[in-house]
Amino acid sequence: MSLPPEPSADDAVIARALRRSLWVLVALAAAAGGLVFSLTRRPAVGPQKLTTLRAPQVSPTNVKLPLVRFTDVTAAAGIHFRHENGAAGQKLLPETMGGGVAWFDFDGDGDPDLLFVNSTWWPGDARRATNLPPTLALYRNDTQPGGQPKFTDVTAGSGLDVSLYGMGVACGDFDNDGRVDVFITAVGGNHLFHNLGGGKFADVTASAGVGGGSDQWSTAAAWIDIDNDGDLDLFVAHYVRWSPELDLEVNNTLVGLGRAYGRPWNFPGTVPQLFRNDGQGHFTDISATSGLQVKNPATGMPMAKTLAVAPIDLNNDGFIDLVVANDTVQNFVFTNRHDGTFAEVGAATGLAFDPYGQARGAMGIDAARFRNDEALGIAIGNFANEMNALYVSRPASQEQLLFTDEAITEGLGPASRQLLKFGLFFFDYDLDGRLDVLTANGHLEAEIEKVQQGVRYRQPAQLFWNAGGAEGPTFVPADATNAGPDLFRPLVGRGSAYADFDGDGDLDVVITQINGPPVLLRNDQHLGHHWLRFKLVGTKANRDAIGAWITVRLNGQTLARQVMPTRSYLSQSELPLTFGLGDATRVDDITIVWPGGHTQKIANPKLDALTEIREP
Repeated sequence: MSLPPEPSADDAVIARALRRSLWVLVALAAAAGGLVFSLTRRPAVGPQKLTTLRAPQVSPTNVKLPLVRFTDVTAAAGIHFRHENGAAGQKLLPETMGGGVAWFDFDGDGDPDLLFVNSTWWPGDARRATNLPPTLALYRNDTQPGGQPKFTDVTAGSGLDVSLYGMGVACGDFDNDGRVDVFITAVGGNHLFHNLGGGKFADVTASAGVGGGSDQWSTAAAWIDIDNDGDLDLFVAHYVRWSPELDLEVNNTLVGLGRAYGRPWNFPGTVPQLFRNDGQGHFTDISATSGLQVKNPATGMPMAKTLAVAPIDLNNDGFIDLVVANDTVQNFVFTNRHDGTFAEVGAATGLAFDPYGQARGAMGIDAARFRNDEALGIAIGNFANEMNALYVSRPASQEQLLFTDEAITEGLGPASRQLLKFGLFFFDYDLDGRLDVLTANGHLEAEIEKVQQGVRYRQPAQLFWNAGGAEGPTFVPADATNAGPDLFRPLVGRGSAYADFDGDGDLDVVITQINGPPVLLRNDQHLGHHWLRFKLVGTKANRDAIGAWITVRLNGQTLARQVMPTRSYLSQSELPLTFGLGDATRVDDITIVWPGGHTQKIANPKLDALTEIREP
């Protein structure tokens, strides 16, 4: 096809386990009453009828949530971007899948700027003849500390003012020159833009050798140093093998709607790509020998239908591994063998399927130590009528990775069932030292309520506050009374990311939506909590320090965060790491583990401020 251009005493552990067991019984009983198959993702038998989806109910909690208001400042900030999906009635699947966004400091002035990924019109669309084509949109952050939000559109003449059928974005300084570069995934070929400085970017796709094929539909991407050699390599995922002709031939329909957006199982799977950074601006495609290209053992056909990836060191061996979220087929877990190859161990780890051995419609993904102990959580936003997943690691040796889905017991599952989840990430929105979860939601079909009563195209975001799990589930849903109404305004949500754009220490949020404007939500919490922020600069490691870990110990807890902008859905969050301290005014210990394993201790960082640390 040709398409446009981080131990408590044993008694405490046992008590916690017993509490969780009780919550399992309550939540499972509730969830069973809410099980209804999604008509848009499961084949119907006989005529499709109007169905009603009801969210499963869980016992109320007496936990009091903090009062933190998120305020929509999109217009006030001067952001006027609108996503264009190119829809013209044909219901082509990519039209409802795009919308990545990135927070990155393109001009090196210390604050995060915004890049919105856009799509465009399909070939032959009459709008091409009479309108300027939609392009990516770059907004420079001109907000003054303590001032009103202000962003300036600097797209024109930047080199990012290009029109393509864009999907996602990955930002990283691939040549370690101190300027962050941009990789855009798309339908019909990807693009790498080298940051020249002065607000200018050059398309170096061809010379770098990372464009991919014109017949590919690329989605998630991540800059990671797979071999700890000090430069960033590039992982690129693909969704399905697709073309407009194949989509029209499949001709997916829903009773009451007619032609509908296609189902992933109607299209062949794909394999991801891995590009090794050779230096001097060139990459070598090592996909075929990397072990990432999983094929169905029965058919020999590619299996992946990937929408998101979480790069994370799963086994604490100092090398980045990959958890890949697939839509309607099993998730993959690739462990790094330290020689440029990976082993796929998804089924053995428990991350491949749901608790019943079924694949789900996985969209967004993130990984974090949300309990402030050694347990690692992998959260995945799934399709409508499929709960969020929260796979939590069990204590094990490095040779035995084992996760169980604790979404129900931890409170992240039942409340999410009705919604179609895309963007998802962990972040500490109230600066209490515990990681919370936000999901951006929205359906595929504009008229879905005609098929499923109670389901809407535009859906509110969900915010789950981390209560610590002492008296019940760890995560408790917030609402407009404690987080403000702006966050929960219904959207066709897709990409999402966080950053502290106004320099006040708390994390602000941006959410994109299909064929519409994004929403910039300023975090207006005034809880008086203290915080630390760190920006790492690698010297032996990659300059962005992607893959580094910072561990903060205080009051018997261990707060561990990884430098990793790739999270959520098709999106990138800021590089600096934020540690909420709650009421604490001192910490016991701060340790950095740089990519490659070198450790560094940090003494007496300034409270309520950003500290830049260079690798010694």
